[in-house]
Amino acid sequence: MNALKDKVILISGGTAGIGLSCAQAYAKAGAKVVFIGLEQTSVTAAGELLGAPHLGICADISQEEDVKAALDQTIATFGRLDAIHNNAGLASPSKPLHDTTVQEWGRLFDVNVKSILLTTKYGFPHLKESGGCILNTSSLVGEIGQENHAAYAATKGAVNALTKAMAIDYAALGIRVNSVMPAAVMTPMLQQWASEQPQPEQIFDFLKNIHLLGYCPEGDVIADACIFLLSESARFITGVNLPVSGGAELGYRRNT
Repeated sequence: MNALKDKVILISGGTAGIGLSCAQAYAKAGAKVVFIGLEQTSVTAAGELLGAPHLGICADISQEEDVKAALDQTIATFGRLDAIHNNAGLASPSKPLHDTTVQEWGRLFDVNVKSILLTTKYGFPHLKESGGCILNTSSLVGEIGQENHAAYAATKGAVNALTKAMAIDYAALGIRVNSVMPAAVMTPMLQQWASEQPQPEQIFDFLKNIHLLGYCPEGDVIADACIFLLSESARFITGVNLPVSGGAELGYRRNT
């Protein structure tokens, strides 16, 4: 219950879906959580769930001035930073590459990849001081691809490569860098994706069947893995892109 006791953890995209599950789990594990959301209504709602002493910040994680301000506010409030969880992400639109606009491509990379550059740029001095760690929310599609999702898969492939490169650069400073790779998790973002598919009514059965363990999980299963990777129990683990996927990457289906 105290795996993250007194650690200050900043999580982007921390007001819904996997991010909110992680923020709640981190708080339960003893951390002080700084959760960033894009809309004030979602930040306020998450703040009501988490309560004190946690800090909610409304910011666009793809904008440098917003990220700098969020890190400044974190240090002003808590005086330190022990971990950054880069969780904010976009999955839409669901299209093959030739139908993807330049604007859609740019927005996906700004949110899913550039945001990691920005949080690292402004968080690095504080993580260096604390010997902290970085965790990225990637996706299994960054390794195996996904139909009608070329740009999104490209961003997550970039996150996987970036995780390993950052781990190499920062290991000598004692800063660990890892990622988690969910397959499908029942979140509002996934539900939006499902609604964009040609036959949405069939998607939920599909989402159950791609996981060998037989169900499409909620965010708590990802949060449990994230607590481990941010804790001292994972002190000798870095540069790992960890599938948290119910075995979906094995390519088989359940026989039911």
